[in-house]
Amino acid sequence: MLRRPAAIQQINALGKSHTPFLFFTDFLGTSAFVCPLDQLQKHNITYAFGDQASSHSKPNFAFSKQPLLREEFALAFRYVVDQINFGNSYLVNLTVKTPITTNLSLQEIYAVSKAKYKLRYQDQFVFFSPETFVKIEDGHIYSYPMKGTLDAAVPNARQQLLNDPKETAEHVTIVDLIRNDLSQIAEKVAVTKFRFITEVQTHEKTLLQVSSEIRGQLPQDYHSRLGTLLFKLLPAGSISGAPKKETVQIIANAETYERGFYTGICGVYDGQNLDSGVMIRFIEKENNQLYYKSGGGITSFSNEASEYQEVIDKIYIPC
Repeated sequence: MLRRPAAIQQINALGKSHTPFLFFTDFLGTSAFVCPLDQLQKHNITYAFGDQASSHSKPNFAFSKQPLLREEFALAFRYVVDQINFGNSYLVNLTVKTPITTNLSLQEIYAVSKAKYKLRYQDQFVFFSPETFVKIEDGHIYSYPMKGTLDAAVPNARQQLLNDPKETAEHVTIVDLIRNDLSQIAEKVAVTKFRFITEVQTHEKTLLQVSSEIRGQLPQDYHSRLGTLLFKLLPAGSISGAPKKETVQIIANAETYERGFYTGICGVYDGQNLDSGVMIRFIEKENNQLYYKSGGGITSFSNEASEYQEVIDKIYIPC
């Protein structure tokens, strides 16, 4: 793993020479893995983005979760809501770490999962994320913040999700944050699609999720500054909150574990364009125990019971 300055330098060098590479970072962007694609095999990593990331089978498997007790979640939730009411944040992404049991290995979880972005790193972690961080195509940068989740089986689920004041406020806050983030590194930043719904199929149910599209124009020399530009955007706004600096401190106080690479970003550069995802839907092995890390956005409109249920609903394998 590389520390932040070395990671930025290496990404800049690879971008300048148009050398294809893969990278991923931790939550705060303090450390990262960076590797040219032609050297990746020796690191015991498997990954697939886009259409390549789809599973073609739905095997039967055992999967159970031992969620955090409601009372334990309530302590963190109420602390976060107090901080929002004090005016220290508008939106906080609160996450938890849940022990899970399955008869699948990390490699098998990777193989059966279906997601826009998925990656397995050795025998340490696997993720299967539906959320894009940024895409860079032909000199333009695109971001697709994802905020708002609901069980598709709920009556009038689509209308309920789009009309929910809490979900609307959360999404608007994140879109504004990401727009401001992109404005640090790009020009002509604009929201080009606002609040569209996609479906995510899990091994338990179908979930609806709300996204928007934001677009900006990069400087002409962006290839040689890829690392510098990307790390300016960290941590990702959708899994931290707003304003970032104060919210990251609230997260550190509220959460009872280190996120590590969970909610970091992972991307592939093909020599011209870049695609990257937010490392959510994340399973990590610690001392032979598997943990699933999940979370959701908290605003002043948030309901404790609903947020607790959302954290549990996001513990799944998409297949």
